[in-house]
Amino acid sequence: MPRPTSYAEPFPHPSGATPPQIPAQFVPNHVAIVMDGNGRWANARGLSRIEGHKEGEKSLLDVVAGAVQIGVKHVSAYAFSTENWKRSPEEVRFLLGFNRDVIRRRRDEMSSWGVRIRWAGRRPKLWGSVVDELQTAEEMTKDNDRCTLTMCVNYGGRAEIADAAAAIARDAVAGKVNPARITEKTIQKYLDEPDLPDVDLFLRSSGEQRTSNFMIWQAAYAEMVFLPEPWPDVDRRHLWRAVEEFARRDRRYGGAVDAPTA
Repeated sequence: MPRPTSYAEPFPHPSGATPPQIPAQFVPNHVAIVMDGNGRWANARGLSRIEGHKEGEKSLLDVVAGAVQIGVKHVSAYAFSTENWKRSPEEVRFLLGFNRDVIRRRRDEMSSWGVRIRWAGRRPKLWGSVVDELQTAEEMTKDNDRCTLTMCVNYGGRAEIADAAAAIARDAVAGKVNPARITEKTIQKYLDEPDLPDVDLFLRSSGEQRTSNFMIWQAAYAEMVFLPEPWPDVDRRHLWRAVEEFARRDRRYGGAVDAPTA
């Protein structure tokens, strides 16, 4: 669909909260999010893990709304990892169908805000219906330019790099790539989304302080912010506080100086 001349504004937060006033140059361009803690949130309430995932959908939509409001241009969400296949068959079936249905339910609303939806991840093993829904959303929103949401489904950072290495090797054998001239830029061109910018802010919920194989190439120099709250308890206000923390860490904005040497 053609890009509209103007986009709708995301729904307001129920609390009436508005984004902090941060100069655009200090807002992270790309935020990567590990949406952790759905199962623990559910278990703490005597619910099934599946109910936790359902509740997490609201958090994702609210955080994307907050990203649009504060001016984040790229959000990458870890929706289903290559390691998630190790979970119970029931949970795997639910997660795949849920990711498919979330995109279908939410794509029109996010598109009205100017959000472009993209997919990163491996095609093998992934249900055809999931691939179809992701590709449909990509096509429908391809002209939007306010914010890009990359849904990482059947994605793993090591898998992405391994796939890129395999593709480079095939092209080297075919004479398309000179092995002696392979650089970081070469590898970048073979990643799932070659034009995806480096991650500026890496955000993870539920208290864990690790990357869990997410965006390990793109997040090499990212600032890390770890939230104690499980994902279903996260909303745009948590994103905004993380963006404020990111801005404070920026020496140009926060005025931080190195501690004097002894």
